[in-house]
Amino acid sequence: MAKLVYDKTGRLVFTKEMKKEEYTILIPMMAKIHFNILKNVFVHYGYKCVLLDTEGPEIAQVGLKYVHNDICYPCSLITGQMLATMESGKYDPNKVAMIITQSGGGCRDSNYINLMRKAFERAGYPDVPFISANTWNMEYAPGIFLSPVTLLSAAAALVYGDALNLVSNQVRPYEVEKGATDALLNEWIEKLGKGFSKGKGISVSKMKKTVSEICRTFSEIEIKKVPKVKVAIIGELYLKYSVPGNNHLEEFLTEQDCEYFIPTVLGFGAYKTNGALEDLRTYGGNPFKRLIMEIVMKYYFFIEDLLISGIEKWPMFTAPERVNDLKKRAKGIIDTTNSMGEGWYLAAEMLELAEHGYENIICVQPFGCLPCHVAVKGMLNKVRRINPKINSVDIEYDPGATKVNQENRIKLMLSVARENLQE
Repeated sequence: MAKLVYDKTGRLVFTKEMKKEEYTILIPMMAKIHFNILKNVFVHYGYKCVLLDTEGPEIAQVGLKYVHNDICYPCSLITGQMLATMESGKYDPNKVAMIITQSGGGCRDSNYINLMRKAFERAGYPDVPFISANTWNMEYAPGIFLSPVTLLSAAAALVYGDALNLVSNQVRPYEVEKGATDALLNEWIEKLGKGFSKGKGISVSKMKKTVSEICRTFSEIEIKKVPKVKVAIIGELYLKYSVPGNNHLEEFLTEQDCEYFIPTVLGFGAYKTNGALEDLRTYGGNPFKRLIMEIVMKYYFFIEDLLISGIEKWPMFTAPERVNDLKKRAKGIIDTTNSMGEGWYLAAEMLELAEHGYENIICVQPFGCLPCHVAVKGMLNKVRRINPKINSVDIEYDPGATKVNQENRIKLMLSVARENLQE
């Protein structure tokens, strides 16, 4: 068993020895396509990773047992998912580590890791190290080394995940042979995963070729294009992509015979990086940090353009807009230095997606995320004045909200959407 090492604040850290002893790093699932590709990047660099997909109503209750109920819903849900996995007996508590994001800024996500450490101590697992995934150098873990090549590989995985997510969602509702889209999707996930596990697929030329090939293969699926209600899913990042977080929202919309569009993870990353950079430009800060953020921002714009340009070559697919273009849409509604609760990004997304035919919008929000609620409520009226066709509903997710209630509210929105479609 690896020696337990604590930093000067008393935190248990993930050490090089733990990596050598092949500690299993458990990763809470968010975006299924992206994460299944992304985990192979870290497997290639010697990390033993497992994605957590445990779900069920009891998961949130386990979380609430150890985390107070006025914290954001994703925190209690992920904590419950982690603890339920520990209690399942699948893993040795002495050879397991957890990883969780710290976003920085005004999001309480930055505090999840400390709450989870306390929850694990109370639950009887004090020797499980937590790894912080962040771009702010907030916590140091000597057992984690992310070289520039590793980070470039992770960025490439996001490009492929976004490409697959975008095109598959636009083909699936119209496929003639049911299941053809998901079968091809799984083939791509397996193929790309194998490539990353061997360190392949990260060059610019390879990314361009692969995005084009993804579009080509999905365009060849036989479809029958008939009018359908088009829905956009926006809102808090975790709930947009997490199956247990949004109570299988994508499956529900499929059952309702809708086509749905989910914005890219890459776009959100560009938005958050842009927000950090705007803060440094507006309020000042470490010049070196600003230089690093400038470089990261330029690379984000580069790969974002690579993704979007690749999809734009195929007229049958709707490509997302570039973040710089989205910023222009937000002007006059909210200042683009405001990045609280998805800030200006939400208003810009609504206007963008409505213009591309997805005027029926579901905004998913976790209970306890005040900035997200303020951002939506504060901008919605003005957004609707700019585009009166927008038919939106904001759905709150928390341990006490029933799936039936959430789906009934969405059905009301869809009934209006169907009336508009008939007209």
